[in-house]
Amino acid sequence: MLQREHARPDAFDIVERKLGAVERLYQSRLMRTLFVLLTLAIAWEAYGRYLDNSLLFPTFGETLTSLSQEIASGELLARVGTSLRILLTGYAIGFVIAILLTGIAMNSLLARDYLTTITAMLNPLPAIALLPLALIWFGLGTNSVLFVLVHSVLWPLALNLQAGFESVSPVMRMVGRNYGLKGWRYTLRILIPAAFPSILSGLRIAWAFAWRTLLAAELVFGVSSGSGGIGWFIYQRKNQLDMPAVFSGLLAVVLIGLVIDNLVFRTIEARTVRRWGLQS
Repeated sequence: MLQREHARPDAFDIVERKLGAVERLYQSRLMRTLFVLLTLAIAWEAYGRYLDNSLLFPTFGETLTSLSQEIASGELLARVGTSLRILLTGYAIGFVIAILLTGIAMNSLLARDYLTTITAMLNPLPAIALLPLALIWFGLGTNSVLFVLVHSVLWPLALNLQAGFESVSPVMRMVGRNYGLKGWRYTLRILIPAAFPSILSGLRIAWAFAWRTLLAAELVFGVSSGSGGIGWFIYQRKNQLDMPAVFSGLLAVVLIGLVIDNLVFRTIEARTVRRWGLQS
């Protein structure tokens, strides 16, 4: 009769070692991100001091001073609020349209061919190139900005949604069919959860596209009812040759992007994609 021998704990020479303080800090993603930002800020400050010309390239300290002054005056916060309101509106409209179009396409072969062809045609078209048409159709104001925003969000998001839906395994599809799911119930209960990694990636790409499009649009015609967004703030300060304020506006855009990516998208990813084991 064979007897199973249990290996001793020291059979494989496994040695446990406590991590040092530096190693523990390195394991923290937040600390690594802060370290990267600190090094970039030091490089910014050093290059600004080297040029010694705030009209060309203000130092990081001058930019922070200007940023605090603009926030204290309420000017920058009001501009950022205007931009975010328009951005979220266009982003939501583009998301809803993309969901509707892709949902229809996944339930009809002809509709899928239409969506594939239209996406291939319009996705490479820069949204900013539609500004002249937007001015003619909607006039100078928020509606024109919303039009180009929806264009910038809709097609990359629809492309990722379609790719995600088509990558759903046949087993998952058969499970849905066996439960009698059809149409929108099939899309909501089977396709969207299974394709969520691609959907989240599309949301990130669409958010970046929307930010860039909004800033470009506001730099061209950012005033609506006497008030514009962060892009118009940057344009005005550039005309006044207030370069620290220009850089403070750009820094505000960067900081908002970091906050959205880390607090919104990464949180959603941690609570869905990683938790559900959908990440390869």
